[in-house]
Amino acid sequence: MNKTYYYPAIFTKEDVGFSVSFPDLPGCFTEGDTIEETYKMAASAIGLYAQNEDGRFDFPEASAPNDITLEKDEFLVLVEFNLLEYLKNTSDKAVKKTLTIPSWLNNLAEQNNVNFSNVLQNALKEYLNV
Repeated sequence: MNKTYYYPAIFTKEDVGFSVSFPDLPGCFTEGDTIEETYKMAASAIGLYAQNEDGRFDFPEASAPNDITLEKDEFLVLVEFNLLEYLKNTSDKAVKKTLTIPSWLNNLAEQNNVNFSNVLQNALKEYLNV
């Protein structure tokens, strides 16, 4: 899941800010007031475009940047999209899990006011190196 994709994006200077289109993502457009904001919006637009209704992601193959023809007032930017970072920033929905642990461990944890959700989240992050 910790996959990074790179898509060429065509940035166009507008009267105010920049607009963005993606040659490999038909119908995917965004804009921003500053170059930094526009870049962030472009990365977010990739995630919105690639996510299916069932929550899965499909990423089309990216074109080679040198194969893209630009018009006047356009410039090419390679936009980095990291799926794991995108999910961390956009998906904060909690999911309930049922688990089983030995009763002695449960009793000891409860006596020490352990927050089971917090411990499990931290352990999973460490285990998965995220």
